[in-house]
Amino acid sequence: MDYHLKVFVTVAEKKSFSRAAEELNLTQPAVSQYIRALEHSIGAKLLDRTNKYVRLNQIGEIVFHYAKEILGLYTKMQYLVDERNKKASGPIAIGASYTFGEYILPYVIANLQKAYPAISPSITINNTKEIIDLLLSHQLDIGIIEGPFKGKKLATEIIAEDNMVVTASPDHHLIKKKKVVTISDLEKETWIIREEGSGTRTATDEFFRKHLIEPKKCMEFGSTQVIKESVQAGIGISLLSQWAIKKDLRHNYMKIVKIKGLPFKRYFSIVTNNTYQTMALKTFMETLRNYPFDTGKL
Repeated sequence: MDYHLKVFVTVAEKKSFSRAAEELNLTQPAVSQYIRALEHSIGAKLLDRTNKYVRLNQIGEIVFHYAKEILGLYTKMQYLVDERNKKASGPIAIGASYTFGEYILPYVIANLQKAYPAISPSITINNTKEIIDLLLSHQLDIGIIEGPFKGKKLATEIIAEDNMVVTASPDHHLIKKKKVVTISDLEKETWIIREEGSGTRTATDEFFRKHLIEPKKCMEFGSTQVIKESVQAGIGISLLSQWAIKKDLRHNYMKIVKIKGLPFKRYFSIVTNNTYQTMALKTFMETLRNYPFDTGKL
């Protein structure tokens, strides 16, 4: 019955059978079957459904409230059992912002799986804002984000420092310039930046404010990989994480523009919304804390 409640809560939060099915890796008919079985067991309809929306009715609101509480108790129970057995196993829903998720997290997961193969992580990669929203709605167990987070509802912990540098194509005139590159030089360039809500965008905006930079032109892209390809193509310059460009520097696809005052520092942080943490989640957090982040420095 606990999984029926999980399906019901997911449908209620997503306001959609199809999005709930995607989240739970089920077919839409399977989701509908779980909901029908729960409604039959309770003896009442829980959702108002049309072609345009899915929403809780009055009875559904009551069941939703207690379903969340029951699922929380299941989590607490599993936590206590794992603590007693000293066993790290089971699923973890991990969210990460793009830089950490694409360039660091795979190696952290590899370390985790070698030591604790019974842990089953599922990964969601999105910008920082979306990861925070998923944590607040209890769709993730943990998030790793770029930059600071200010909010009372979530617990945060800085786990690593990240150096950010201005990058350009090897053929870019700033790379070939013999004199020291100045802030005035940077203002004349086309900057390729991430979208609003991204941790890298927040860092870029802060870098601009700190150095009083007003770029001549900005181009906004929603992917670090697209930004890197654009920099390599000579379209413009960008502020990127040391982790995102390590291989590109090694293969001479791009170079660092040497500027006084760089690298620009920011931090990676763990963000959680769990009072009771399973042994699997606690083990993953320890794996993060013990990861050799210093090896990523340029």
